[in-house]
Amino acid sequence: MTAPTQPSATPDLLYTRDEEDLRSAVRALLTDRADAPTVIAATESDTPYDPRLWSSLATGIGAAGLLVPEELGGQGASHREAAVVLEELGRAVAPAPYLTSSVVATETLLALGADGGPAGALLGELASGTRTAVLAVPFATAPAGVETALASLDGTVRGVAEAAAADVLLVPTAEGLYAVGTTGPGVAVQPLVPLDLTRPLAAVTLTGAAGTLLADADASTAAVRRGLLAGAGLLASEQLGLAEWCLTETVRHTRERHQFNRPVGSFQSLKHRMAHLWLEVVSARAAARNAADALATGSPDAPLAVAVAQAYCSGVAVHAAEECVQLHGGIGMTWEHPAHLYLKRAKADSIAYGTAGSHRRAVAELADLPAP
Repeated sequence: MTAPTQPSATPDLLYTRDEEDLRSAVRALLTDRADAPTVIAATESDTPYDPRLWSSLATGIGAAGLLVPEELGGQGASHREAAVVLEELGRAVAPAPYLTSSVVATETLLALGADGGPAGALLGELASGTRTAVLAVPFATAPAGVETALASLDGTVRGVAEAAAADVLLVPTAEGLYAVGTTGPGVAVQPLVPLDLTRPLAAVTLTGAAGTLLADADASTAAVRRGLLAGAGLLASEQLGLAEWCLTETVRHTRERHQFNRPVGSFQSLKHRMAHLWLEVVSARAAARNAADALATGSPDAPLAVAVAQAYCSGVAVHAAEECVQLHGGIGMTWEHPAHLYLKRAKADSIAYGTAGSHRRAVAELADLPAP
């Protein structure tokens, strides 16, 4: 007779006082350095990233090292705090390499048990914000679909998010995981034209590049899978922040915009649409917080929580952005209004780290349900 399994601990979906303090600090910084006109102007330039904004976020607030233990130079926090930062970055659609460097690349290195050597040294630099790194895999790669793109440090990987802003590439190959400097010989980072101009994509071409081997093939695969799992789970928090801004801004606009001598938000059809969207956003918050808490506590249900969050939150973010554009009327279609930035980010996020469909299939497999 098999022993009964212990039930999983009840997830904590509420925000702590420390998390709210962190939110206030990040929101104040983004209000000052990444308001809508600033972000729109940045997307029209050759360099969407503001080094001063990243320095203030990564070093001033210490957000870059939230996932890194204190003994390795980080803040010793958890995925819950990192999720709060991503909520605010999503709310501002701020162009900052936080998700790719401070979450995915950092989590990949942590999975190697980096307590010394080149991986540990690189972790310390990422935690301090002095360097940024990206995992050299296509942005659409799902956690369960990790495949080695290159046999060695020779070839091209397309669709790598924020590679142009990175100092280091973490390149998974058949031989293992390598750290490759982006400015070294044999490395070419060619920007691509993305839908979401606040998170640029690039094609990374390596031609006999030199790199530092961080882990063998088996450890590399497990580490990359863990990094992508954390990225997918916390991407849900970015999508939550995006959806919350779209809902709040849409409600504000429909209160102030008058038609037939009354606020357009008072019309019943629009009330129903916004009420339905509010219910979706509340549900998305629960799913995103559950994923962040599962990752933070190392729950065995973390893969399922992440799959549920991504299967749901990506659709909510797209719906919220579409409603924001439509219910703003003509102004929502203009380049000067930031609504298009949110729609593009939501659309791009909906295929990042796996589509909603791939995550629904993962839910079916993990929960032993019929395939959708």
